[in-house]
Amino acid sequence: TAHDAMHGVVATNKKVNHIIGWIAAILFSYNFYWKLFPKHHEHHRFVATDRDPDYHASGNFFLWYFSFIKQYLSIWQFLLMAITFNVLKLFLPTENLIIFWMLPAILSTLQLFYFGTYLPHRGESDNKHHSNSQEKNHLWAFISCYFFGYHYEHHDSPSTPWWRLWKVKEKQNA
Repeated sequence: TAHDAMHGVVATNKKVNHIIGWIAAILFSYNFYWKLFPKHHEHHRFVATDRDPDYHASGNFFLWYFSFIKQYLSIWQFLLMAITFNVLKLFLPTENLIIFWMLPAILSTLQLFYFGTYLPHRGESDNKHHSNSQEKNHLWAFISCYFFGYHYEHHDSPSTPWWRLWKVKEKQNA
């Protein structure tokens, strides 16, 4: 939702769109929408170049992931999450917080990175968006990372919400 808000497709009213994007970003591990917004648009402007904050020329998964995380995580997020964790511990079992909050948050960064950044932008691409998409398989595209695997389609049609990218993929394969 935060991503779609960055492309102005959550609400027709620009202010409402940004407020919803801000809320969605904060709820996902205290991401700051106004930090994500310019970086995401830099990614679109400078795809797979040294000016793309999501790209790492080495192609090495671990170096790239570490670089990706450094771009988007801040000490403030860690502090806010630590405070939240300690407050929630007063009301919830620690095991539940780890299993249902911390672990999914960490795994989702790996999922987003792998399907939404690493796979689409690794290696050479000779297309205008320097990005690749997974083969047409809408069920896998949804399950793997909410259609992030249709990455070329996103770059080709950034005003299409992620959940409608399968329709763009259908048109390109028709």
